[in-house]
Amino acid sequence: MGKKLLFLAMSLIVTLPSFGQNVRLSRDTSGGYVSVYTMTTGIPYTDAVLAECSIARGRQNEPAVAVDPRNTSVLIGSSNDYCGVYAGSTTTFVPAGPIWLGYYRSEDRGRSFQSSLVPGYPDDASPYAALAKIRTSSSGDPVIAWDAHGRVFVGAESSGDPAGTKKTFGDEWVARFDNPGGEHGATIDDGKRFLGSTTVAQGSSAPNLLGKFNDKTALEADRTGGACDGNVYFSWSRFTGIGVSNIYFSRSLDHGATWSSPMLLTNNIANVQDPSIAVTGNGHVYVTFDMGATHNGQPNAAGIAKSTDCGGTFAKPVVAVTYTPYNAQDIQTPQPIPLPGSAVDDPMLTAVTAPGSLARDCGDFSDACQSGYTFFRHGTSTQAKADQADKTSEAIFMVYDATIPGTEVASGTSYGSIAPGTASQSGAYFVRYDGVSGVATAPKLIDPEPAGHQVFPAISADGGVLHALWWDSRNDPNYSAKRPIGNDTLGNVGASLEVFAARSTDGGSTWTTGAAITDTSTNPNYEQFSNRSAPFAGDYLWITSLGNFAFGAWTDWRDTVAGPDPREAGKSNEGADVRQCRTFNPVTGWSGDQCPHDGGLDQNIYGSIAP
Repeated sequence: MGKKLLFLAMSLIVTLPSFGQNVRLSRDTSGGYVSVYTMTTGIPYTDAVLAECSIARGRQNEPAVAVDPRNTSVLIGSSNDYCGVYAGSTTTFVPAGPIWLGYYRSEDRGRSFQSSLVPGYPDDASPYAALAKIRTSSSGDPVIAWDAHGRVFVGAESSGDPAGTKKTFGDEWVARFDNPGGEHGATIDDGKRFLGSTTVAQGSSAPNLLGKFNDKTALEADRTGGACDGNVYFSWSRFTGIGVSNIYFSRSLDHGATWSSPMLLTNNIANVQDPSIAVTGNGHVYVTFDMGATHNGQPNAAGIAKSTDCGGTFAKPVVAVTYTPYNAQDIQTPQPIPLPGSAVDDPMLTAVTAPGSLARDCGDFSDACQSGYTFFRHGTSTQAKADQADKTSEAIFMVYDATIPGTEVASGTSYGSIAPGTASQSGAYFVRYDGVSGVATAPKLIDPEPAGHQVFPAISADGGVLHALWWDSRNDPNYSAKRPIGNDTLGNVGASLEVFAARSTDGGSTWTTGAAITDTSTNPNYEQFSNRSAPFAGDYLWITSLGNFAFGAWTDWRDTVAGPDPREAGKSNEGADVRQCRTFNPVTGWSGDQCPHDGGLDQNIYGSIAP
């Protein structure tokens, strides 16, 4: 019996957490956050940011999670973590702290997690801080990958200027962690010691996301044991001020310490984003991405680019599969906050959009839309993985959410998922792409259902087993293909989403019936962003697996405390307002939220064993 099979057999002796037993990864309440430095060394260290994170009851979204291929007891999670936003505030709450990457560590197969932050955040004065060679006051889009030698890598994009200017750096960077006992140390310590962070690509530091801005990260490592073993690969979308986006790629041959110059993969197309990296069992590297239809005849599709030399060069990308996208959208009709205005209480306050323009999310005030609905941003995106244990094929396993053909319907309002006024039902699709022949299977719904939207699908592959999960609104009593998730005909919102999961042991030809892994339904439309006027759920969910063991992570609002928005006096509560405390001054207007610890911002990352 090989070492991997022997390990898997022995691991079955250990009792797994129960399927559907939900666990909180972002424990920014009692129990608190502990410095990674303290986790590793046992030497006490704390600071104002960690102290705030221990009581914040703040926001977290866009989770990533990855299981250690050497020990399924060890899982590392991350998210966009807002827990430090009010660090240093005492009597008056001012959002001056960082939005950073969480570092959530489990050493008991996902039964519990210790919450922390990746070192290098503003005001980090631990001995690890000097190892973070990056320039940023905020970061997001976390992605995680393990190699086969006890190292874990966490990638991110960065935006905020530590000097407090409006510059948005648009850098891409990767943090690396190893086993403090070395490669042959006890595997329970894998990925525990912070080695440093390195900038992979720099943006142009222009204000307000203009200029050259790198975003939408992807990360993978080669665990094949072959010629490329140990290589780390990073890909991202580069946006420019003229509205053009392309996919770039870099690789590290020294375990994330240094990176190659960014390589353009999509010089024959544009308007592309959301890359995903898959490494096949022979070490070939594939980058998939989403293509948007443009004036040059480019289709709505998932593209794919292939490298046969360990990511050194890539063939020209091709179309893997076309689809009809599902992009929630509406017509912007901004409305002012009652004069004389309001203090800003959100560091990521969005700019007011011009009336009549398309909106990707809707809420109140500057985020109000013509339909009157409240909904979070979501649109078609692709994730792809390969089974690195499979040495006999070059199968790429892709999932994406898209319009189900035949469900198109007039919405009767300005809302739409195809165009304003035209809506549809969204489904989670699976496609298997053969890297040798360049042929893809016909798109197939993983879990067909007559009711409910399915969004943000994710996939993992290992040892001949595929695991997939997605958000699903099949149990929403107000579901309609005509309306956004969670809305009734009057624009009232409530709990409407659950996480479903399924598995396949035949390469995706058949799937088990989808099963809910969440133990409660959640309301994704709470207005916790843009000065408490708009919802935000992030752009993805995540699942990780090793053979039959799988663990999924998602954004969750079960802990959010609802409450009236005092700026909307006289307006009925549509179910989206959250607990907040404001005072009104006839000269200066409304204050910022002065009770952010009271639960109105309590958005969290939860996880569970998946089938």
